[in-house]
Amino acid sequence: MARHKRLDVLVTMKQIGLVPVFYHPDVETARQVVQACAAGGAKTIEFTNRGDRAINVFTALQEFCAAELPEAMLGVGSIVDAPTAAMYIAAGADFVVGPVLDADTARLCNCRKVPYMPGCGSATEIQEAHKLGVEICKVFPGGQVGGPAFVKAVRGPCPWTEIMPTGGVSPDESNLREWFAAGIACAGIGSNLITKELLKAKDFAGITAKVKETVGLIAKIRKELGA
Repeated sequence: MARHKRLDVLVTMKQIGLVPVFYHPDVETARQVVQACAAGGAKTIEFTNRGDRAINVFTALQEFCAAELPEAMLGVGSIVDAPTAAMYIAAGADFVVGPVLDADTARLCNCRKVPYMPGCGSATEIQEAHKLGVEICKVFPGGQVGGPAFVKAVRGPCPWTEIMPTGGVSPDESNLREWFAAGIACAGIGSNLITKELLKAKDFAGITAKVKETVGLIAKIRKELGA
């Protein structure tokens, strides 16, 4: 079961404003990435269900976090159905993220009190997610769906909507400012943050530095926006 309570995970996501997203098939490399993200100040980290036997890597990561990084909140991404979500929840997922909205997955996560962030691309999908108990909707793919303008447009008539864009978000100040000015709750950033180059070089100190810089930028932008 999850190591962290649902409300604690949601509050932490919104307070920090950043969810690093990554996948790596090697357990030791994945451990180093999680440790690097946590050291940079990002406590909610998404490991995507992308490769063969990814569940085995995730299970090892949760065991590592339980023993060495108890403050880290490790979730799973790329989940499109309830049976797969159930496997990861049994392995200790603190939150579940998907590229699509799946009602069965939402109900399962609700029953287990695990936050679910489904991918939504329209106001109607966001409303359906709310009906299923979703607190933060993932807008995916963020850039292609409409970017910050889409978020601002949706939050106009529905200001209670909390959104986490993934895809089309980069860790530079101008891009982050656009998204947070539009009213997002937090940002999911993958390969633009944990780059292929950093992973290939096993530059975990570089990942920590980039995450720390991004967390600091988000805090600075929010302060300037009065958010």
